[in-house]
Amino acid sequence: MEGTESRSDASSSVVADWSLVFWTLCSVILPVLITLWCSFQRSRRQVLIRDIFRKSKHDWHYTDLFGQPSYCCVCAQHILQGAFCNCCGLRVSEGCLKKADQLFLCKEIMMRSDGGAHISMPHHWIRGNVPLCSCCMICKQQCGTQPKLCDYRCVWCQYTVHDECMMDCLKTEECTFGEFRDLIIPPYYLSTINQIRKDKRTNYEKVVPYCRKHWMPVIILANTRSGNNMGETLLGEFKILLNPVQVFDLSKIAPAKALQLCTLLPCNAVRVLVCGGDGTVGWVLDAIDEMKIKGQERYIPQVAILPLGTGNDLSNTLGWGAGYAGEVPVEQILRNVMEADGIKLDRWKVQVTNKGYYNLRKPKVFTMNNYFSIGPDALMALNFHAHREKTPSLFSSRIINKAVYFFYGTKDCLVQECKDLNKKVELELDGERIELPNLEGIIVLNIGYWGGGCRLWEGMGDEPYPLARHDDGLLEVVGVHGSFHCAQIQVKLANPVRLGQAHTVRLILKSSKMPMQVDGEPWAQGPCTVTITHKTRALMLYHSGEQTDDDASSVSEQDHMREQTDEDV
Repeated sequence: MEGTESRSDASSSVVADWSLVFWTLCSVILPVLITLWCSFQRSRRQVLIRDIFRKSKHDWHYTDLFGQPSYCCVCAQHILQGAFCNCCGLRVSEGCLKKADQLFLCKEIMMRSDGGAHISMPHHWIRGNVPLCSCCMICKQQCGTQPKLCDYRCVWCQYTVHDECMMDCLKTEECTFGEFRDLIIPPYYLSTINQIRKDKRTNYEKVVPYCRKHWMPVIILANTRSGNNMGETLLGEFKILLNPVQVFDLSKIAPAKALQLCTLLPCNAVRVLVCGGDGTVGWVLDAIDEMKIKGQERYIPQVAILPLGTGNDLSNTLGWGAGYAGEVPVEQILRNVMEADGIKLDRWKVQVTNKGYYNLRKPKVFTMNNYFSIGPDALMALNFHAHREKTPSLFSSRIINKAVYFFYGTKDCLVQECKDLNKKVELELDGERIELPNLEGIIVLNIGYWGGGCRLWEGMGDEPYPLARHDDGLLEVVGVHGSFHCAQIQVKLANPVRLGQAHTVRLILKSSKMPMQVDGEPWAQGPCTVTITHKTRALMLYHSGEQTDDDASSVSEQDHMREQTDEDV
């Protein structure tokens, strides 16, 4: 009996052990299987969504959370996440995406040709999700106030209409393209140009939409990698207001290719808005110089700037501000572009020739818009760029970038890597040798601002100095005693060492290796000769409604008045 009981106890303990093992495995494996199944379904769903995005004529983007109360354009249900079209503004839930893609047309960048010439087009109405605080064009009351899919918006003129105010006549009425009709390239214009090209004719100037004399189409060139990474959002907002064909992402298409659109538009009428930092602006201006080489001078556009970079000194000089963080609506930006005045900007050739009898390499050639420097500020830029190339993801914020510059400036105050520069460098202004005091840096300026918003040439403004302009063919040359001196100048506690103005600057580095930079592009340079000469002039746009430095506003206004006088003459 005892043996039987012991055997039964052993078997029951074995069963209990196996039961424990089984349920333990289930508790571990079942969540893993559920997770794998969910992951598989999600990846399968993402593949299907990407396939729809790839084949669609809409510019779909997926979001985990809409920025305002949104309703699906198909099922009319309230949605928190889903897809939206960057061009026409449609919003749809994930489940209704395929159906919405089949039911609704996106903006037509070019009208389908039916053999006849068009000079107008009807409204393109989209129901629901109208902008907040929009008003009905019929009754002038606010639209989109009801918590449901309601009211209509035209994707071209941005007019909104209540459901009850929508009449049959509005569905066939000609669209006026709204407030920004002078900036929009109409789809029927492109279809007419396409037909003219097929007929091998080139008289594009006779095809002017709206029969308007003040048509100034704008081309948007946005660098999505600049500054605070706002370029992606701006691209979508500009595509909503304009024809998507005139909005380009510079991370996907080079400026030279995008600017070929200018050759299909009237001469001397096109304006370009560059959304990016000073480096992006220089990239675009280089592409415009290529147009001159190709014999396309009459299609050269005027350039405005939306500052997305870190320093934005050129933008500041031209009145577009020290940085954009979304505080100004896109509509106001386009109004500023329309109202801006045309001016000229000197561009300079910087040639760096290495010393040595056996040096067979060609000289380095740069194009300068802002400034050239040798010394502590170039060293800060060199250190910054070296670390940004190692970990680019850490340098996506303008505040972080400036903090890193501050760190390297503080470090140089202690180390003084560029001391005794006056013993290593010879400076010539228009062929005349300049005796240098004890310096750590030399900066050659073309524009008024330097170092992220400092008017370097003016300093505290308590000493007489000749006015600096960016279109007079003259460069301003200053010296600094070190990083701490640069910081003092930026907060108006010191003046720079003004070395003079010149049409040609020649700098000879006799020994050792020194950091140099041209418009924020730094490198370490051995013994060489640097020659800066005038290259060309760019057509820019000046916005007079923005002043960053209040103390220098009077000087800026005088410069602007002189520029306007020169143009009138």
